[in-house]
Amino acid sequence: MDLPEEIKKVFADLPAEFSEKNGLVTVQYVVAERKSFLSKKKLVYMTKYRIDEVRREIRFMEMLKESGFGFTGGWDFGSSPGFGFKKETYKTGGKAREGTIEEQSNLFGQQYNYRFDFKSIRTAVEKKAQDAGFAFKYQITSFCL
Repeated sequence: MDLPEEIKKVFADLPAEFSEKNGLVTVQYVVAERKSFLSKKKLVYMTKYRIDEVRREIRFMEMLKESGFGFTGGWDFGSSPGFGFKKETYKTGGKAREGTIEEQSNLFGQQYNYRFDFKSIRTAVEKKAQDAGFAFKYQITSFCL
């Protein structure tokens, strides 16, 4: 069984983007978008995992990340009043807001309308790991992944 390929199959039905750096795999998928007058925000599901062949384990982390860009109105310190272009990115998996993906989803569910079963992704990856004889380690943050 080729475990990395089996895990990629979990995301096969999603338009997910994969990247890998030093054995750390990152998968991103846009869950929802909000558009308003001259601005746009995206809510992205992101998971990171590392397969440790020596320890026979997979370390897995997931989070929701919101990013946006567009025109803003009003006062912005350091610039003139009126309208301006603003790009911002913020995440809820670091020190600012920690918690499980379910807690993050409840927070963003107040701003976005989406249906995405995060638990099914995690459960499917965990099953693939166990079928290959690997332990599955779920982490809230990506520290020490």
